[in-house]
Amino acid sequence: MSGSGAAPDVAPLRGARLALTSIALALGTFMQVLDTTIANVSLPTIAGNLGATTDQGTWIITSFAVANGVAVPLTGWLMQRYGAVRTFVAALFLFTLASFLCAIAWSLPVLVLFRVFQGAVSGPMIPGSQALLISIFPREKRATALGIWSITTLVAPITGPILGGYISDNYHWSWIFLLNVPVGLLAGVLCWRGLAGRETPMRRLPIDAVGLGLLVIWVGALQFVLDTGKNADWFASTQIVVLAAIAAVACIAWIIWELTDAHPAVDLSLFRDRNFALGTLAFSLGFAIFFANLLILPLWLQTRLGYTATWAGLVVAPSGVVAILLTPIAARFMSRIDARWFASLALVAFTVSYFQRAALTADASSWAFVAPMLVQGIGMSCFFVSLVALSLDRIEPARIPSASGISNFMRITAGGFAASITTTLWDSREALHQSRLVEASSLHEPAMQQALQVLQRLGLTDLQGYAAMLHTLVDQAYLMASIDLFWISAWLSLAMIGVVWLARRAVGGGASTR
Repeated sequence: MSGSGAAPDVAPLRGARLALTSIALALGTFMQVLDTTIANVSLPTIAGNLGATTDQGTWIITSFAVANGVAVPLTGWLMQRYGAVRTFVAALFLFTLASFLCAIAWSLPVLVLFRVFQGAVSGPMIPGSQALLISIFPREKRATALGIWSITTLVAPITGPILGGYISDNYHWSWIFLLNVPVGLLAGVLCWRGLAGRETPMRRLPIDAVGLGLLVIWVGALQFVLDTGKNADWFASTQIVVLAAIAAVACIAWIIWELTDAHPAVDLSLFRDRNFALGTLAFSLGFAIFFANLLILPLWLQTRLGYTATWAGLVVAPSGVVAILLTPIAARFMSRIDARWFASLALVAFTVSYFQRAALTADASSWAFVAPMLVQGIGMSCFFVSLVALSLDRIEPARIPSASGISNFMRITAGGFAASITTTLWDSREALHQSRLVEASSLHEPAMQQALQVLQRLGLTDLQGYAAMLHTLVDQAYLMASIDLFWISAWLSLAMIGVVWLARRAVGGGASTR
C-alpha cells in the first residue's frame, strides 16, 4: 500500500464546514467500529433465531473482522487510483448497502456472507477517515483530529453492546444493521459536500494482485483454523493440518513478495521505522486483549449468570462514559507530553481492570462488574490516541494513509484472531476445570447429600437435583475459566508497557524529538 493518498496542500477547513465534515467523518468511523461489536451481546439471539449454535454464531463477528482486516491494505491503492474522498464516500455507501443486506439475511450462512461483504467494503473507512481528518485540520491541531477519531473508535465498541442488547431484548435483531442505513446515507452526503473540492491526486498504479491474493489466503486459512479447530480436534484433523500449513507457507511467501515488489499492497518497509513497528505491535496486541474481553464478558454474563442482553450491555457502558469525558483532555495534553506516558497510563489502567475482574465471584453484585469497567474507561481515553500518535511519529504526510492502513489492518485482524482464540480457550479451560471439579467431588460426600436433600425439599426429584448440581458445577467451571482469561489479559497488558518504552519520544500527535 505504497504511494500517496494524502490530501494536496490546501488550506485547512474552518468554522461550520470543519465541524460538519468532522462529524460526518467520525460517523463513518463510528458505524464501522460499531458493527465490529454490536453483535457481541446479540449472538445467542441471532444464532437461535437462525437455527444455529452460539459457537457457530461467532462467525458473525470473525467473518466481518477478517474481511475488514484483509480489505484495509487496499486503502492506499484505492485512494491513489480514485482519490481519497471518492474512495471514502464510496465505502460509506457500500457499507450502508451491506448493512441493509445483513438485516434481511434469512439464514446464518447468508448472514455470514453479507458480513464478509460488509467487512470488505468497509476496509477504507477507518484509515480513510483518519487521513481525511488529519488533512482538514491545521498541523498544530493534529492531536485534536486524532482525539476526535479516537473518541469514535473507543466509544463505538461500548455503544455496540448496549444497542445490540437493547435491540435483541425488545425488537428484531435485524434492527442492529438497519440502524446504519440512515446514518450512512447522512454521513456520505455530508462528506461529499464538505470534501468534494479537496480530492487528492490520482495516479494509475498497478494493483498488487499477487500480494493481495496471498494475504487473503493466509489470513482466511488461519482464521478458519482458529474458528473450527476446537470442534475438529485441532491437529488430529487432516483439514486443520492442511489449512495451517497453507497459512504458514502463504504468510512467508506474502512477506517475501511485499518486501521485494515495486508496488506492494502492504508497504512493509514502514516497519523499518522503530516507532511505527513498536507502536503498531502494542496497538494491535493491546486492542486484541481489549476486544477479547469485550466479547467474553457479555457472553459469560448472559450464558452463565442470567443477565439479559440489555443488562450485559449496560455493565459495559460506564467505560464508554468515562472515555468520552477524558479523551478530549488526553488529546489536549498530547501536544505537550510524551505519548509514551499516556500509552503507559492506558495499559496500566487496562491491567488494573483485568486484575479486578480476576477477583470476581459467581454471586458478585452488578457493581463488582461495573467497577473494573470504570477503570478500563480511563485506559480507553488514552489508548487509541496515544498509540496512533506513537505509530505515526515522523511518518511523512504522503505515507500516512499507508501507515494508517497497515496499523488498522494489524489491529483489526488481531481482534478477529483474538475473538476465536479467546472463545476456544474459554471453553477448553472450562472443560479442564469441570473435569477437576468432578474428580474432587463425590455424590456420596455429606455436603453433596445435604445439598441434594435441600433440592428435594424444594420439590425436585433425584434426577432433577443431580442436574441442578451439575449445572452449578458447570457455572463454577466457567467462572474459573473466565478468571484465567482475565489473569492472562492483565499480565499481557502489563508486558506491553515495556514495548512502548522501547520506542523513541513522541510529542504533538505525530511530531517528535529524539
